[in-house]
Amino acid sequence: MMKFGVVTFILLSSLTCLAQESERDKIRMLEQQKEYERLRLVRMEMDSGIYYLNREQYELANVKLKFALANMRSIPSDLAFFFGKNSYFIEKYKQSVDWLTKYIQLKGTTGQYSSEAAGWLRKAEESLLEERRAENIKTVEVLSRDYTIDCGPSGKVTCPVCNGSTVIIKKDYFGETYKTCPYCSKHGFLTCEEYNLLLRGQLKAHP
Repeated sequence: MMKFGVVTFILLSSLTCLAQESERDKIRMLEQQKEYERLRLVRMEMDSGIYYLNREQYELANVKLKFALANMRSIPSDLAFFFGKNSYFIEKYKQSVDWLTKYIQLKGTTGQYSSEAAGWLRKAEESLLEERRAENIKTVEVLSRDYTIDCGPSGKVTCPVCNGSTVIIKKDYFGETYKTCPYCSKHGFLTCEEYNLLLRGQLKAHP
């Protein structure tokens, strides 16, 4: 009789554990579904922003693209391009330079929008210089250092400090001096984590 009770207890315990595990699986699935739906809606806002940008409705595009920025944990490189481009049209030139520069650093010359980004970057830099000369900077900028940038499948970025050369060259009255780049460990690249730390001013230089 005692053995039967022990067996029954073990079976009931096992069934209880299975039921609890099944309930946890259901909760995880619901959470995953909610996250998928949230990201889908954010992507729709991003696509909507691009739609309005292409139709020259720049203020509305700005609202949509800023919403996408605020609700993405990792920023796609394409969003950096479109937000930078749209920022030029709403005369936020520093913001435009910042985001277009990040796109070019991430994609180099091989990105889908690299050539276009370089053209808009030149225009934004020229407009920014004119704006600073007139001392007329009044806009609040949304800089990419406030976000985590997605570096793409490679997971690495050409070091923006030495431009991948691993060497920093300084010119003075005595000529040129060469110094090993203190950030990229003689490889010319930064990992995505290192790159984001560098944007925030938190990446420590190597001794």
